[in-house]
Amino acid sequence: MSLENKVGAALFEVIDPELGINIMDLGLVYGIAVDVEDNVNIIMTLTTPGCPMHDSIKAGVERRISQIDGIGDINIDLVWEPAWTPAKMSERAQEMLGFA
Repeated sequence: MSLENKVGAALFEVIDPELGINIMDLGLVYGIAVDVEDNVNIIMTLTTPGCPMHDSIKAGVERRISQIDGIGDINIDLVWEPAWTPAKMSERAQEMLGFA
């Protein structure tokens, strides 16, 4: 499994504390890139710009990725465009939150 795939799989273990659903199923992660030196860049968003769990979610991402063997530096680029909407959620997350 590639390092990029390992990072993606690990992010399914990072839970949004308010919603109780992982950030991947919520559709908060827009991109994962690993460079030749095994540094990781995550492009992600939150459900709202004023999300009170901002620090908790970001710390959870950093903590979980740092547990993967061979990871270099970790950079999390928090973006607001495109804005998150419930349509970005997986079917599973939509069902869990009563959207489906």
